[in-house]
Amino acid sequence: MASESNLSRHGEGVEGRPEGSPASFRAGLVSTLALAPGVIAFALVYGLTARQVGLSSGQAWLMSLAVFAGAAQFSALQVWSTSGGGMVVLVTLVVNLRYLLMSASIAPYLRGLSRGRRMLAAFTLSDESYALATARFAAGSGSSAYLLGANLGLYFQWGMASLAGALLGRALPDLGPYRLDLIFPLAFLGLLVPLVRDRISLAVAVVAGGLALAGSILLPGKWYIVLSGLAASLVGVASEVRWKHS
Repeated sequence: MASESNLSRHGEGVEGRPEGSPASFRAGLVSTLALAPGVIAFALVYGLTARQVGLSSGQAWLMSLAVFAGAAQFSALQVWSTSGGGMVVLVTLVVNLRYLLMSASIAPYLRGLSRGRRMLAAFTLSDESYALATARFAAGSGSSAYLLGANLGLYFQWGMASLAGALLGRALPDLGPYRLDLIFPLAFLGLLVPLVRDRISLAVAVVAGGLALAGSILLPGKWYIVLSGLAASLVGVASEVRWKHS
């Protein structure tokens, strides 16, 4: 295998594969087409919900372009009208902490890229593109070009569908009868269920759900969202450590 210095000089990844292939970039773009129906539907719902909580079409679209994280955006909307800007930032930060681990795990495959391309890859990384790219890397056929193609494909889908949803929300100003408030719990349940694969993840889900429910009844404001998430995360870490040492 080539040395790290050679990889950097020739612009290759840790497996010694060319990283700038247009064909790999196109393959990354094409791979996102299978995910488009779900991504577009979720983004349309986000745009509609953003209008419901008082954002303009431009503000809703700008959030998608600047944040590009569906779970964090829905969480921000949930506390938008009842909490200050600090709470919105904190909730978004907590929800997006997973990207630190995801970025760290994929960073070795981006060695040799320019700082600008690494920053672009990090900013546009999503759960779906991460899954697509890591599967390719594990199979020995991945590249940073493929990752960037998948990232940008999903970024385009999310941004355009978010704008469409926001514009549709402007055409339907009274969204109360549609009960879009149910979208938050239903969307997050849909994201959660596939992740509950063992006893530890089940315990984390139960603790988070129980604390959030109790907090919504007993605590003022929306701080219970952050507190329940942090508490459940600590339970997960403690359970993992105990399991490894048992």
